[in-house]
Amino acid sequence: MISTLTTPRLTLRPHRLDDFDALAAMWADPRVTQYITGRPSTAELSWARLLRYAGHWALLGFGYWALEDCASGAFVGEAGFADYHREIDPPLVDVPEIGWVLAPAFFGRGYATEAVRAIVAWGDARFAGARTACLIDPQNRASVRVAEKCGYREAARTTYHGDPTLLFERFPAGAANDSG
Repeated sequence: MISTLTTPRLTLRPHRLDDFDALAAMWADPRVTQYITGRPSTAELSWARLLRYAGHWALLGFGYWALEDCASGAFVGEAGFADYHREIDPPLVDVPEIGWVLAPAFFGRGYATEAVRAIVAWGDARFAGARTACLIDPQNRASVRVAEKCGYREAARTTYHGDPTLLFERFPAGAANDSG
């Protein structure tokens, strides 16, 4: 069962089929994909993404939530944990990878930080104090700030699919590798 989380401005809920149009529009926007894939997604790729979210929850017990504005009911974006089996060095084997993405109408308003803080708290309980990680394009200063505000620290500079990538990690307070 997928937990629903709430923050002062957001409901983090399971994705629904009727999210598809808003999700596909978001992922088709070059401002959204600039630092993620570098190119807008097709409707076909967005459909596969929606199904992948459901599969994560069904098979792994964690995944991505749809972010909904409490006041308007608008689709804000999505955020959560995944296991992508990425071929990257250093490897992220058995390390839940947090990620977030917002529709452009919600950029710069603190929604990402609000959502990520809620997800991090959920993850601390779900993953029993284990390390989590995220990958961020070095030029994506907004996401770097969100990660740092939510307790993630740069652990490595690497490449993914030939592009420079920052690997951030977080250890919950009191975890064996917690450095502060």
